[in-house]
Amino acid sequence: MKILRLAAALVLLASPLPAQEATARFGEGGTEVLVRSTTDIQIIRPVIERFVTRNPDLSIRYEQWGSNALFDRSRADCQSGDAPADAIVSSAVQQMVWLVNAGCAQPYRSAVTLALPQARRWRDELWGITTEPAVIAYNKDLLSAEDVPRSRFALLDAMRDNPEFYRKRIATYDISESGLGFLFAYSDSLEATTFGALLEGFARIEAVATCCSAEIIAGVADGTYLLAYNVLGSYVLNADAATVGMVLPEDYTLVLSRGLMIPKGAAQPAAAGRLLEFLFTAEAQSLLAQAGLVVDTDDDDAGMDVGARRFIPLSPTLLVARDASHRDLLLRFWSETFRQAEIP
Repeated sequence: MKILRLAAALVLLASPLPAQEATARFGEGGTEVLVRSTTDIQIIRPVIERFVTRNPDLSIRYEQWGSNALFDRSRADCQSGDAPADAIVSSAVQQMVWLVNAGCAQPYRSAVTLALPQARRWRDELWGITTEPAVIAYNKDLLSAEDVPRSRFALLDAMRDNPEFYRKRIATYDISESGLGFLFAYSDSLEATTFGALLEGFARIEAVATCCSAEIIAGVADGTYLLAYNVLGSYVLNADAATVGMVLPEDYTLVLSRGLMIPKGAAQPAAAGRLLEFLFTAEAQSLLAQAGLVVDTDDDDAGMDVGARRFIPLSPTLLVARDASHRDLLLRFWSETFRQAEIP
């Protein structure tokens, strides 16, 4: 058995790391900057196009990755000393904090980065470039705005009162596949007295756990799902507004800042620094807002009660989310819940 286990481990080690989901090239400059990111190319395209227009000596090779695959690749590059990306951007910020804590990033500081709120920078090696709420998305043709649950308590009541209506028609992230989904579930487990009851409710109505924001929102748009729980508002804002609406939960709304780091050993750290500086300019922040990646959480028109905001800080507290015992416990709880639901 020991030999078999060793052989299996060697096979896993020898297997190629998962590849990026999509790639794009921006600009014609002679200095190529490699950016690996979990942000969809179509969403971030206007921002990167403007950056290379303002920096004609640079070109960007942009690789879109799933969060877990990006973490695995970044960790492997750090541990092996292989050439890393020049900049890494991920919504699974607990993984980014782990990489920084493991010595996989290099510092950068300027007046711009030092002016960021403490919750959006850590050790001058990780910076939060967006502000995105986690929302409830819903199909406008199938649910009226009045019938959409506006809090976790209302969602629990809806599942209890009308289980057949919601059966197999609520979606959320599969936290074993999505680093972002794991982060939101972990944050819920700390914040919400409703967390256990929600999972029980999901199991009872056979909710669907799946990997990706785009896939979930597409399912809401085409009516496969009535609503989706705890998805990034940026993906909803990029969906067909005539079909997909969103609600910021009134009990509390998680607010995420995607993290950017410059890996240790990056070939073009100065160019990565220029990209970082650009992302905090008024022009870039406006473009990010148009893409749904920046929401003014102080704006009453955004529909978020100031008292309901729960920022996910870039801090060592997120290392607990990567702790093996905590992670295994949450994954086991999640797996057992959705196995009971017999989700295909």
